[in-house]
Amino acid sequence: MKIIITYASAGAGHLKAAEAIYSYLKEHHKEIDVKIIDVLTKANALFRLSYKYTYLLMVKYALLLWHWGFRITHNRPLRIFTREISSLTNRVNTKDFAKFLIEEKADFIISTHFLPSKIAASLRISRKISSKLVTVITDFGVHRFWISKGTDIYVVASGFTKQQLILEGIKEESIKVIGIPLDAKFTLKYEKSALLKKFNLKQNKFTVLITTGSFGIGPIEEIVDLLHNNAQIIVVCANNKRLFKRLKNKNYPSVLTLGFVNNIQELMAVSDIIITKPGGLTISEALVMELVPVFIHPIPGQETENAKILEKYGVSLSIERTEDVREVILDYKYNPEKLNKIREKIREIKKPFASQELYNVIR
Repeated sequence: MKIIITYASAGAGHLKAAEAIYSYLKEHHKEIDVKIIDVLTKANALFRLSYKYTYLLMVKYALLLWHWGFRITHNRPLRIFTREISSLTNRVNTKDFAKFLIEEKADFIISTHFLPSKIAASLRISRKISSKLVTVITDFGVHRFWISKGTDIYVVASGFTKQQLILEGIKEESIKVIGIPLDAKFTLKYEKSALLKKFNLKQNKFTVLITTGSFGIGPIEEIVDLLHNNAQIIVVCANNKRLFKRLKNKNYPSVLTLGFVNNIQELMAVSDIIITKPGGLTISEALVMELVPVFIHPIPGQETENAKILEKYGVSLSIERTEDVREVILDYKYNPEKLNKIREKIREIKKPFASQELYNVIR
């Protein structure tokens, strides 16, 4: 069997999901010929740079503009226009990727981003490839861009996601609710007391993990100021060096301040609550670790949809006003039975073995 795993490097989640599938197949099914590729490496330079950095810049500096773009492209009456424009733009700028898929003659193409899915689906419809197309939707909600005629299987995170696809006209048998593929490190068991000692944190103290992705954006500093007297805090500043420096200078004794980390699973393992943005991968990682999420500063569109769906499952809360964070966290701290009930719900919906389940679907 030959498999191409593809993604677009516009947001870390798509890459992480693709890498999780690739790593699982390489480790457990060495007989499979598997390759992983970023669609943007086979696009022209201008398209590659604009596709990647427009998203990053808008998310960081122009959230309102991003919000309206999301709504316009998802709006049903406008879809005929936005679909045709995006399809034409994609075809013109990604000819090398289309040529790559034609030449590879893979049995399966597994895509964790809608751009390569659309290109592969178009090739399927025009009979230029016979590869079966599997689209892994890396959010709990479904933007219309994820849906492409010519897709054989949709892999989704939840029953709500499945219902959204069915409402869009996708046949139920084409939808597999197996979760978003994650790195295997999130499924391992960790000794909490040993990790607390490793990080020089106190035992038996309510611990809050704060992380908002690679940018380290949002009201992180304000939240730390509100909570440091009431909880043990781990704050991941990621690439936000200014935030890291400011928090380090405050030198709160109950706060562990970190920059970019590669061991987020260990930090999750020692925490009771995670305050974070509701990205699809972050949510899935937290659920697999049975860590109760509190959402702040969502990206309008996909992340607000993610937050709504998790609230429907009763496993998360969203905070609109930063000043409300302290009240919410203290309520969890002093009502451990509430946290335990949420963890019970998390155990019912978490999906830790998505990569394995995906293999079972296509084998």
